[in-house]
Amino acid sequence: MATQKKTGRRSAVSKKDKGTPSPTVAELLLEIGVEELPYQFIAPALASLKESAERLFNDQRLTFQSVRTMGAPRRLTIVVDGLAARQASMVKEAMGPSKAVAFDQTGQPTRAAIGFAAGQGVAVQELQVRQTPKGEYLFAVKREGGHPAAAVLVDTLPQLVSGLAFPKAMKWNETGVRFARPIRWLVALYGGSVLPIEAAGIKASNQTKGHRALGGGKWVVVRDAASYINRLERQGVIVDPQRRRNLIEEQIAVICNKTGFQLNEDEALLDQAVYTTEWPYSVLGSFKPEYLAVPSDILITSMKEHQGFFSVKDKKSDRLAPHFIAIANNETKDMSLIRTGNERVLAARLADAKFFFDEDRKVRLEERTKKLGGVTFHRKLGTMAQKQERVRELAGFIVGLLYPGQDELRQVCDRAASLSKTDLVTGIVSEFPELQGIMGGEYARHDGESVAVAQAVREQYLPKAIEGELPTTPAGQILSLADRLDSIAAFFHVGIVPTGSEDPFALRRHATAIVRIILEANLRMDLAKYIAHSKNLISDDGFKGLPDSEQQGVRRITDFILDRVRHYSRMIHRVRDDIVDAVLQPVHDKPLDLVDLVQKMRALEAVTKKPEFDPLIVGFKRAHRLVEKEQWERRSVDAAMFQHPSESALHKAVSDKRGRMGSALEMGDYDKVLDSLVGLKAVIDDFFAAVMVNAEDQAIRSNRLSLLKEVDELFMSFADLSQIVVQGR
Repeated sequence: MATQKKTGRRSAVSKKDKGTPSPTVAELLLEIGVEELPYQFIAPALASLKESAERLFNDQRLTFQSVRTMGAPRRLTIVVDGLAARQASMVKEAMGPSKAVAFDQTGQPTRAAIGFAAGQGVAVQELQVRQTPKGEYLFAVKREGGHPAAAVLVDTLPQLVSGLAFPKAMKWNETGVRFARPIRWLVALYGGSVLPIEAAGIKASNQTKGHRALGGGKWVVVRDAASYINRLERQGVIVDPQRRRNLIEEQIAVICNKTGFQLNEDEALLDQAVYTTEWPYSVLGSFKPEYLAVPSDILITSMKEHQGFFSVKDKKSDRLAPHFIAIANNETKDMSLIRTGNERVLAARLADAKFFFDEDRKVRLEERTKKLGGVTFHRKLGTMAQKQERVRELAGFIVGLLYPGQDELRQVCDRAASLSKTDLVTGIVSEFPELQGIMGGEYARHDGESVAVAQAVREQYLPKAIEGELPTTPAGQILSLADRLDSIAAFFHVGIVPTGSEDPFALRRHATAIVRIILEANLRMDLAKYIAHSKNLISDDGFKGLPDSEQQGVRRITDFILDRVRHYSRMIHRVRDDIVDAVLQPVHDKPLDLVDLVQKMRALEAVTKKPEFDPLIVGFKRAHRLVEKEQWERRSVDAAMFQHPSESALHKAVSDKRGRMGSALEMGDYDKVLDSLVGLKAVIDDFFAAVMVNAEDQAIRSNRLSLLKEVDELFMSFADLSQIVVQGR
């Protein structure tokens, strides 16, 4: 690094040449050079770096035009365009003692005023007297000019570097800084000049390193972001991950066009290729066709998990081809050595996979069940054998309520559930845990189980991601619901619940999967009953739980799942937050039909677009507030006490609508229900325009409140419409 000092660059905090106007904005380039980072760390680190930088500049009153990041295995880079040359000036105001305390009878400042001025760093005569709601008080007003950006950055950029957090971090020198991998160099340029910062014992310069092989690991001098990108590329580093992604996709497309293959697309694998390379080059390799006798899921997983290879299939037959595409981090004149090396390593992996597959099939799934007693589900929740039995019982309960009388489906679910976890003790799933369920279905089919049973076992873990593929068969849906409900109920029972960003057992993902399966399969079910039953099964297994009642336990799980309903409704159906709250607010102690709830939300969302809806809600909220303030309970309305026709009209309209709405609510015709409510706008407006609810006569007042209570209950029978926010008000 000694050569880095001979660059001739002037420090950004040195004096400018006389007569040269200072620029108002400049570009900041910061690169953190490291040993190779795990590819999973890079994208989150870049996002965190961008967010932290923007927060830093805002906190330091440094305006900027844009912040962009770039990164590769050996570098995390941030470029800030249009960063202000100075901090924005700031006015600080502080309120002091009252005027009466601050000045004596002759108008001279007292010790209180003098002390306040000294504490604020201003002269007594500069204090201002202002009128406040509490009277006249002294104020100290100070205008602070901004410091040069370069000086601020020298002080704050090291914190930006050391403040980055990673799933796993390490210390490697006496500074004690923790980072994912050792920091080896820093580039910090502002306006083309080096910022003399130091972080983790490394002093910043204007030099970075190129590709280990293609660039020979040479130092590269840069002056700004443009030269940084261009000069690194000449040294074998494409620093922009989006450019690498585009290049990989183009290279794969060329290979597929030449060979007639079709890529098995995998976004996660593409991300891995992008963030494990600096100069990606795609290579087509092959393996022995006899390995195609092994299920394609095993081959694809082996290629992906062990080597990071893309699999391909034949376009004509749509079957897996005995070829793969590897993304090398190098481009040589003769790529055959890289191709041969990849083929040799993959052949060994596929041989292992074939061995496990052949050995597994020698033992039936049913015979493996007893081994589940030795597999721990969780130290507080027993074994996988216990979980499998609970899933079997819960699946039977679900079938009985959701599909009464369908004995064949009940038998399929019972058999599938009794085999659902047995593939966990197979060799291939021990090697590739992500194949659990998939291999269970494969081995069930091999053992002669019915297609329905094998498919249900295969689908039990779907969806595997928040937006992943859903189970398509009724038995698969039931098994997935039972498995996830059991997991949520079990962990909630022992007090292991998600907090903040912590969710080690993916319970939010399980809840989202439950919501998606029910809503997207249109399953009309009272979810509360299944939650209660799953909780009872956990209790029956004798595990020590939280000291709450059964009702409290069910409610906590219900609220947890309803949070996922909220998210789903906002993201998928674009329902307003207040509408979601209105429908979900009064759900406890009622059947929990998620399909029904979303139908209500969508109907309510549609009616809010009518011009008369907002004025209707204004009138309803007025009625709601009155009865809520009085904590009014339902009483009979005496029509003989009405003093104005508007009272009779409102009473009659509510009675008429109640009958119509009751049948419409039972039928789920929510458009008709809401049309009925909208039809009450005129009579509600007339009522409030004609009469005073809080009449002097107590009997008349009580009668009018009882009438408004009927209005309130009618609206609330659909949803808690008091949650609706009148738009624009």
